[in-house]
Amino acid sequence: MIQVTLKDGSIREVEPGTTIAELAASISRGLAKVAVAGKVNDKMKDLSCPLTEDSAVEIVTIDSDEGLDVLRHSTAHLMAQAVGNLFPGTKFGIGPSIAKGYYYDFDSEHVFTPDDLASIEKEMNRLVKEKHDFKRREVSRTEALSHFGELGEKYKVELIEGLPDDATISMYTQGSFTDLCAGPHLPSTANIKAFKLMNLAGAYWRGSEKNKMLQRIYGTAFAKPADLEDHLFKLEEAKRRDHRKLGLELDLFSLHDEGPGFPFFHPKGMILRNALEDFWRQEHRRRGYQEIKTPIILNRSMWEQSGHWDHYKENMYFTQIDDQDYAVKPMNCPGGMIMYKTKMRSYRDLPLRVGELGLVHRHELSGALHGLLRVRNFTQDDAHIFMLPSQIKEELIAVIELVDYFYKVFGFEYHVELSTRPEDSMGSDEDWETATKSLQEALEEKGIDYKINPGDGAFYGPKIDFHVQDCLDRTWQCGTIQLDFQMPEKFDLSYIGEDGQKHRPVMIHRVVYGSIERFIALLTEHYAGAFPVWLAPIQVRILPISERHHEYAKSLASRLNELDIRVETDERKEKISYKIREAQTEKIPFTLVVGDQEAESNMAAVRRYGQGDAGEKMTIDAFIELVQEEIKSKKMLKSNFKEE
Repeated sequence: MIQVTLKDGSIREVEPGTTIAELAASISRGLAKVAVAGKVNDKMKDLSCPLTEDSAVEIVTIDSDEGLDVLRHSTAHLMAQAVGNLFPGTKFGIGPSIAKGYYYDFDSEHVFTPDDLASIEKEMNRLVKEKHDFKRREVSRTEALSHFGELGEKYKVELIEGLPDDATISMYTQGSFTDLCAGPHLPSTANIKAFKLMNLAGAYWRGSEKNKMLQRIYGTAFAKPADLEDHLFKLEEAKRRDHRKLGLELDLFSLHDEGPGFPFFHPKGMILRNALEDFWRQEHRRRGYQEIKTPIILNRSMWEQSGHWDHYKENMYFTQIDDQDYAVKPMNCPGGMIMYKTKMRSYRDLPLRVGELGLVHRHELSGALHGLLRVRNFTQDDAHIFMLPSQIKEELIAVIELVDYFYKVFGFEYHVELSTRPEDSMGSDEDWETATKSLQEALEEKGIDYKINPGDGAFYGPKIDFHVQDCLDRTWQCGTIQLDFQMPEKFDLSYIGEDGQKHRPVMIHRVVYGSIERFIALLTEHYAGAFPVWLAPIQVRILPISERHHEYAKSLASRLNELDIRVETDERKEKISYKIREAQTEKIPFTLVVGDQEAESNMAAVRRYGQGDAGEKMTIDAFIELVQEEIKSKKMLKSNFKEE
């Protein structure tokens, strides 16, 4: 008998040759039904893999991330088989699983069209019903080259020739289709229950423009049809919520060929932007931050001193002034260093929390630009905290609590990643170890789960990244906290300690929104443009039924304006039903309809966005109290997430 150590630490004895599938069945029938693969000593294996020695074994289920990868990779093979059946002569590239799906690259004389996707799906469904087993076979390099060479599969031959001499080469066959693949795969095509082909694209072989352009078909697959339906619904919702579309419809911002990657904010967009910045200033002031403003352009020597010149210059913009080189800032850090050095600091002055809503410019490739999500100039809600080494943990926890508070206000869940030392870093091993350990301890003291993101830290220090999750389950990296021992050294920052001697402070770089522009894009899509009252560019629109009600409407608007409630009056000679529909289209939180009865009794018929046709009669005093409370509490409407 051999001993198998399971994920929970328990040990089972099984006969040599017992497969992973048989092991799963011996644990429970339910586990066997959802098992798709196994991890043997941390290596992914097929369920048919026999266990031959003492091992640590984890059963991989279809509802796990790794299980979905197996499902999607198997579905890519199924798609390739269908394409080969329908379009003889097609040559095959690669077909990996990717986030939320898979793709396969094909070299075919036939140019695929969207109509072909339906035919390929139909053939895939036929193959599913035929229940072809995925059979693995390990072969020698010579046999693999011979097999694919005889078929004229030049891409497979190139892949095999590029494998290390000691690589295990395996092929998987289902039905009449055989592919070069490391696996693992599902037991059978019958296990593929829910899939959809999504779109077509071109892709250079191996990502090099020197190679031939292949045709790529993207698809997605899920464990259950209901999961697929939910995914497809969210994709359609994402199109409807696209911030570029809503930005124009709601007159928030625009993008123009005259300034690619440089957004134009309209008056309503500025109201939204200013509301976010005012909230930021208020909350930072309460927590002891001071605000500064540093120049957009600084001398090249500053960027060489900071290390940005060596690590970031390909993303920077440059100019010359008086025959000297200058750079447009991609980050705010060096300006913060200069501000710190304007006077001698004492240990009593620390921690010094300095915030800046700083406009930065970074060169992005034109193909990477995407609305407000990827731009070439944006405002970072930066802050730098200069502190004593003994204050590190306390300050880190305070920033974590600040970020958590902000995201709760906007209704975001989030997950946290700890990004560690990159290859192009600067500084000593000791500094990096101390900084990384400090970030870990702060997260653990707050009881926050996190995952390690190896090698993705800033070049000057490790960081905590906050990935917010929107109502469509998409994640966006926004906030970050970076602990830095290097910049104070580079800029020779110091403070006078209790002993009267100079000492080196430690720094935190941090953002909450990340980029104001990107956060506006995220909020626009998260709320589908139906912003909470406190953020809405127009909070109230007053609709007089006829011309004789204009004076009452104007007096109402004047009163609301004096209370800093953003209001406008629609006095156009249009039907009231049309004006109501238009206010709904523009997603205005409150619409007040006023006629004879309302004017006589100092009331209004109040209609809330997303709450149907009924207008509730309210006194103006009661309405003002309602609006002010919602602005103060930053309450979110249910319709922020689901339109009527």
